Amino acid sequence: MPGKLRPEVLKSVVFPRTGLRDLRVVVGPKYGEDAAIIDLGAHVLVVHSDPITAAIDLVGWLAVHIASNDVAVRGAKPSWLLSTILLPESEDYLKILEKISTQIDQAAKEIEAQVVGGHTEVTPELSRPIVVMTAMGVAPRSRYVTTSGARVGDVVLMTKTVAIEGTAIIATDFEHRLAERGVPKSVIESAKRFYTMVSVVREALRLAELGVSSMHDPTEGGVIGGLVEIANASNVKIVVYENSMPIAEETRTICKALGVDPLKLISSGTLIATLSPKKAENAIRILKSMGINASIVGKVVEGKGVEVHRVNGSVERVEEHVEDEIYRLWSEMK
Repeated sequence: MPGKLRPEVLKSVVFPRTGLRDLRVVVGPKYGEDAAIIDLGAHVLVVHSDPITAAIDLVGWLAVHIASNDVAVRGAKPSWLLSTILLPESEDYLKILEKISTQIDQAAKEIEAQVVGGHTEVTPELSRPIVVMTAMGVAPRSRYVTTSGARVGDVVLMTKTVAIEGTAIIATDFEHRLAERGVPKSVIESAKRFYTMVSVVREALRLAELGVSSMHDPTEGGVIGGLVEIANASNVKIVVYENSMPIAEETRTICKALGVDPLKLISSGTLIATLSPKKAENAIRILKSMGINASIVGKVVEGKGVEVHRVNGSVERVEEHVEDEIYRLWSEMK
C-alpha cells in the first residue's frame, strides 16, 4: 500500500543511517515526531519537510499548510519555506506550474511566511504533480512542544472536525465518483471549501503558550493514526470516544458514499493536543474566542496504543501504523 512506511522499516533501515551525530540536534528522526528541533542557544530552529502525494488540484496550497502545521505544533511560527516541485511530462506543464506557484504564494502570504528557495523540474514517468515543502521557524528554547510529551492523567483535546483535508481532497479529486453515488452537488461544493481550514498554525501557537504536554497534526492515517503516533512516542495508551469527535455533515455524507472511515482519513486542519484537565477548560474557552471549536475526546492512561470506542458499541484497539483511506481510493481508481 502507498503512504508512510511502517515504523519497523524506518527503525531498521532509515533511522540508523543519519550521518554524523550533532549534539545540537534536540529532536531528530523519530517515529511520530512532527519536526526536527535544533538548539540555537536561546531559541531552537524547527524544521520539517512533507510531500503532497494524495492530492492533485490543491497540491500547492496544501504543501504550504501541511508542512507549516508540523512546525507550528512545535510552538514555532513557520517563517521560511523551500519548495520542490515535480511536474509530469505534459504540454501543459507551464499551466500546471502557474497554478501550483499561485497556490503556494497565496498560502504563504496567509501564514506570513516567505519562500526562500527550492527546486522545480519536469520529471519523467510521473502521472501527477508532486510538491515537497520544507518549512522552518524558531521557538523559545524553554517552550517547544513534542509529540512524545503526553502524560498519564492528561486529557485529549481535538480542534474543529475530523478528516478536514481528506474531505476537501475527495470532493475535489473524486467529484465525478461522488456524483455517481448520488451525493448532491451542493454537498460536494461545500466540501471542496474545506481546504481553507487545513491550517492549524494559529491554534497550535496559542496552545503552546498555554502549556500543552504534546501536540500533533494528524495527516496520513487520520485522527486515529495521529493518536497512535502520540501514544507510541509517549509510551502511553490513549482512550478516545468516537461520539465525542465532531464530524462535519459534508464529511459524513462523502465518507458514507465511498465507504470511507473518517477517523482514518487524512486530517490536516484537525489538531490533537494533550494537556492537564485543569488547563483544558481554559484552552477550550480561549480557542472558542478565536473562532475555533475544540472538544475533549479522550484521556491518556497507562498502557500502549490507542483504544477507540466506536458509536456502534465496539472497541477498536490500534497499536501500529494506520493506512490512510485516501490511498485505498486511489488504488481503486487504477
